[in-house]
Amino acid sequence: MKRTTWTSQLLLASVLLAAVLILFENTNIDLQLQDWFFLGRPHEWMVDDKNPVGRLFFYTGIKVLLVVLGVALVIGLIASFRWPALRACRKRLLMVVLSMALVPLVIAGLKNTTNVYWPDQLTRYGGNKPYVKVFESYPAGYKQPHRGYGFPAGHASGGFSLLALYFVFRSKRAKFFGLLAGLALGWTMGLYQMAKGVHFLSHTLVTMLGAWLIILIIYRAIGDDPGAAADQSPVDQARGGLNR
Repeated sequence: MKRTTWTSQLLLASVLLAAVLILFENTNIDLQLQDWFFLGRPHEWMVDDKNPVGRLFFYTGIKVLLVVLGVALVIGLIASFRWPALRACRKRLLMVVLSMALVPLVIAGLKNTTNVYWPDQLTRYGGNKPYVKVFESYPAGYKQPHRGYGFPAGHASGGFSLLALYFVFRSKRAKFFGLLAGLALGWTMGLYQMAKGVHFLSHTLVTMLGAWLIILIIYRAIGDDPGAAADQSPVDQARGGLNR
């Protein structure tokens, strides 16, 4: 990726993140959308958190698969220092490993500082907490029994970390499917949490855009076009050398 393209993507993601925060801070879109998932009785949502099948497929199961994938990639990364066949893939492996580690870590750090409750905890949906947006203050005299950890969306961060797949492929087709995989997994995890009253739409949007920003920074730190040399034929590499 050219530096100008990287800079453009960084600026676009930053502008979109700011726009999302401004939009949801000044509207009630979150509440209006969340009402669709609420069944009208306290703590009853479109998706039952206690349903073992749904929880297995959309929560625990996905987390386990991501951990297994992460461990496999770490093993591959370590093996690349010993086996020449994997050496050409080292930067690609590092790119995905760092993304899978840092995206959830940064999102978790934000959750610990924003102090926002999730929908099911709010009085609007049968809970006992006030609805306060990210940049708002809690009502005067309100004493928090404990801090909120609802913003941004932590569960979906694992899925969105796989947006890094966009950067490890060379062809446009492969990049498209890598991007699609990260978006599909992230939104599957995010919508599941929304449908059971754990997150608002803005929480998941911020996680997605935050993940993209983090991945862009990781990409620049590792270097341009991870694994590019491995994807080029000797003829292409020779042409590249002559054109420099």
